[in-house]
Amino acid sequence: MQQTRTFSDKLFLVLKGLAMGAANKVPGVSGGVVAFVAGFYEEFIHSLQRINYRSFQFLIKGRFKEFYHYINGKFLGLLVLGMVISYFSVSKILDYLIVHYELYVWSTFFGMILGSIYYIAKDFNLRSSKNLLFILVGMLAGIGISLLEPATENDNLWFVFICGIIGVSGMTLPGLSGSFILILIGNYVLLLVDSVNALFDTLTDLMKLDFSFTNNQERVRLLQVLASFTAGSVVGLVTLSHVLGYVLNHYKNITYAIIIGFITGSLGVVWPWKEKIFKTNYSGKFLTDANGNRILDNYDRYLPSLTDTQTYIAFIFIVVGVLVVIGLERYGRISKEKQT
Repeated sequence: MQQTRTFSDKLFLVLKGLAMGAANKVPGVSGGVVAFVAGFYEEFIHSLQRINYRSFQFLIKGRFKEFYHYINGKFLGLLVLGMVISYFSVSKILDYLIVHYELYVWSTFFGMILGSIYYIAKDFNLRSSKNLLFILVGMLAGIGISLLEPATENDNLWFVFICGIIGVSGMTLPGLSGSFILILIGNYVLLLVDSVNALFDTLTDLMKLDFSFTNNQERVRLLQVLASFTAGSVVGLVTLSHVLGYVLNHYKNITYAIIIGFITGSLGVVWPWKEKIFKTNYSGKFLTDANGNRILDNYDRYLPSLTDTQTYIAFIFIVVGVLVVIGLERYGRISKEKQT
């Protein structure tokens, strides 16, 4: 499975990892969609499948070169490198853009989802009643998840571990946003904002040889939360990849049909024209979680005003999103042609 890759291939793999990491952090967007459209989804799943009993035997026996080759380490390593870089760079930029240019960010992602649906469906047999049925099943599941109400925050380490298993689904299941699932669970801010920021601050302190953070109980607790979440994510990633690898090998058409439906159903989550609705008590006061953050209740979606200049700028960003997907698809197709 390990392939000879040029420097440009390696660079683009890191960039794909950046894109996956950024997409995974945005509620409503799935890193799996990036992998799917860019043409490396199946290689990604089958590489993760190689993290199994046999690969662990290589590790135990100290046969690290065989382990690296067996799991397609060059491919996975470059992707993970891009994701790690993303969480401390691109995702930070995205946080800023969502705060200051929220409409345009959502418009871009909406366009990317539209482009993804077109890309996946264009060569798919939509005339088959069986395929249409599973597309409908996926669509209903996507819509159903988007309508669920968020729960309250819970920092119990076992629950956080389970959140890691569930949250990583966005990397392996195109259309299912791990970040949005974490919002529904109530732990998005805790796991993808507070704990990541705590890690960033800790790494900064360590570079300064400042170990005073060990006396900061809140910081230590957040680092424990992040460690538990990371462990759950690794377990979830490996487990889901084995399940998906099996269904892709045995039920590929059904899997693709459900993915098409699921991504279509998720369009409501990334609809650009919406306002956040936060939970309030009987007196109208905003409810907050353990960290003082307002608790998201749902979104109030509305139709855009055709007399507003921002609406037409948003339309442009939707087109940009579609073009990004087309560009990724063409690059993925060219890469496959070079490898054959």
